[in-house]
Amino acid sequence: QVQLVESGGGLVQAGGSLRLSCAASGLTFSSYHMAWFRQASGKEREFVTRIFRSGTITTYADSVKGRFTISRDNARNTAYLQMNNLKPDDTAVYYCAAGRSWALNPRVRDYDYWGQGTQVTVSS
Repeated sequence: QVQLVESGGGLVQAGGSLRLSCAASGLTFSSYHMAWFRQASGKEREFVTRIFRSGTITTYADSVKGRFTISRDNARNTAYLQMNNLKPDDTAVYYCAAGRSWALNPRVRDYDYWGQGTQVTVSS
């Protein structure tokens, strides 16, 4: 059974930092591209960032470029999201996802497995 478990969310002031982790089990982690999406209250789930299965390629949504960094440790079956200079607009539930497709424009449907999400709240 595949499981993705996010951790590291919480409440932080604007300008602060958080590091999210996504621990994977039940799949060959190094065969899957990993991504982070987020969903704010009342809004659709949106792409944040992704990383190629080997870790050699990353892409970011324009809204987080220069502030967020995705990484992965294939030996530990874990993906990470370092979030710096957080803004109130970053408030959302953050989900990690695993998939085998690397589309030009990443979409929710490109990913096969999802975590349960972790809440990130940024106060002004």
